[in-house]
Amino acid sequence: MLNKISRYWICQLIGWGASLVISAFFYLTLSVRKVDHFFLLVLISVMLGILVTHIMRMVIREYKVLEKPLETQIILFIILTIVFAVVYGCADVAIENVLNLHDTGGPKISLANEVTRTVINNFFLLFIWNLIYYTFHYVERNRKQEVDTLKLHAVVKELELKTIKSHINPHFIFNALNSIRALVDENPTRARTAITELSNILRSSMQTEKLETVPLERELNIVKDYLALEKMRFEERLTIEMDIDEDTLGQPVPPMMLQTLVENAIKHGISKKINGGTIKVISDFVNDHHELIVQNSGQLNSYVNDEGFGVISTQNRLNLLYQGKATFEIKNVDSDRVECRITMPVTAL
Repeated sequence: MLNKISRYWICQLIGWGASLVISAFFYLTLSVRKVDHFFLLVLISVMLGILVTHIMRMVIREYKVLEKPLETQIILFIILTIVFAVVYGCADVAIENVLNLHDTGGPKISLANEVTRTVINNFFLLFIWNLIYYTFHYVERNRKQEVDTLKLHAVVKELELKTIKSHINPHFIFNALNSIRALVDENPTRARTAITELSNILRSSMQTEKLETVPLERELNIVKDYLALEKMRFEERLTIEMDIDEDTLGQPVPPMMLQTLVENAIKHGISKKINGGTIKVISDFVNDHHELIVQNSGQLNSYVNDEGFGVISTQNRLNLLYQGKATFEIKNVDSDRVECRITMPVTAL
């Protein structure tokens, strides 16, 4: 049965139950006089405390207080504690008066003083509750970030291995070297440039594990090297278009992510069409987000029978790196065009 109760409610019951036990203990052992209806008053206060703190938790979750900057969290922490201490104190005194549970043996105090005293006592109680709640979530968030970082490193490692395999597979090397060999006599300058492009791609693949993000400009340079090599192979069958907002060049992106999507576009789109097609890369700011788009001639069904590593790894890396604040989608734009769209938060430079 305990498995069906959330940790939150278990902590609530234990915490408020401990408060009830402590109050009863001090009353029975240290109290010098008997207080009328003491146990009923404590029970009402505890039940009211559970209700008030639960409502306070709902407010914290509804307004995503824990996701705000630390300074804002501290201010809201104090405000919520004060507001709900007043609510708690007023409700406590109101119930006590409605049920006529006054302590006839104690000193007579005015209603205002009674409310003030109860609010102050409840403020410290709620302050402790909030402190425990915030501390728990702070620790949980840090622990989750550590786990996500480890997962990200694992995904990057897997990406590195699969990317290296992809770039060093015999077909890619054979095609690239054949193209370079054909240029050695015909166009030695282009042959030397092609060797540099191939070297850049392989070097970047091997360095993927060392960085979580790289500037878009660096990633684009690798993509351009890759497309330049593929252009030698496909010749007029491959058309390359770049629509890059220069202001986005400094934005951080996961390394080899864009290159992987472009490689998939060549593999599943251009290479399957007799007449080839177009690869278009777009980078722009849209609605306070950085959008990266890769479009290619073809149809999405050509991706279905593949392992889908590029698609899966891209989604996983974005989820881990941006904590759900980045999106990825792949779809048919029209009868002969597939689009991969990545939307990431803008990073201030």
